[in-house]
Amino acid sequence: MKRIALIAALPSELRPLVHHWSRRGKIATGHIGNLDAVALAAGMGETAVTRACEAVLADGNFDTLISLGYAGSLSCGLRAPEAVVVREVVDARTGEIFEAIQPPHSPANGLESQRLVTLDHVASPEEKRRLAETHQATLVDMEAATVARFAQSHNLGFLCFKAVTDGPNDELPDFNRFTTPDGRLRTAAFAAWAVFHPRYWRILGELEKNSHAAAHELAKSIVANFASPSPSPSVS
Repeated sequence: MKRIALIAALPSELRPLVHHWSRRGKIATGHIGNLDAVALAAGMGETAVTRACEAVLADGNFDTLISLGYAGSLSCGLRAPEAVVVREVVDARTGEIFEAIQPPHSPANGLESQRLVTLDHVASPEEKRRLAETHQATLVDMEAATVARFAQSHNLGFLCFKAVTDGPNDELPDFNRFTTPDGRLRTAAFAAWAVFHPRYWRILGELEKNSHAAAHELAKSIVANFASPSPSPSVS
């Protein structure tokens, strides 16, 4: 493993890790341990993530793609804002299973790597329970399987880091209704809708708080898992 590319859906997922990196357009460039790295926030969904993977591959020669970002927990044993390493990704639509390689310097934190299932929409609490039972998964997201499939088709390594933002019983709004074709959230339209749906106010407040903390946990996890024997820069 020499050069890695990190693919996230949202800029906030990457911000604590890359805030001091240099930028070329939308691509951030820096180092993690002794590895050259780039990072790109793709937008949500399969089309946006595929476009981001193509963009980083066109930007340089990389041997490993990393799916990095938020996920929902399917297990009461995983709570926000915990960050974990994913060992397998299941595409709920196709049934494909992608194995992730493990990072080079996993710290002894007592956490086992997890199995994640990727959907094309936000899962309801009932669907979360079904996914946990059907796939023996502990996490759900909307992007990892796309990154894994792209890596496999281009003969690249694949790793996956996720941090929990919501629990198995949390019901989130359907963000897909407010997502543009390029995977961006129409923030103003969503905020206007949320004003008239008070049933979501509590969970949206918790989601904002958890997301901020989860992004910092992701940054810490990435640095710890790729740390070289020499001191690595701290994450603020």
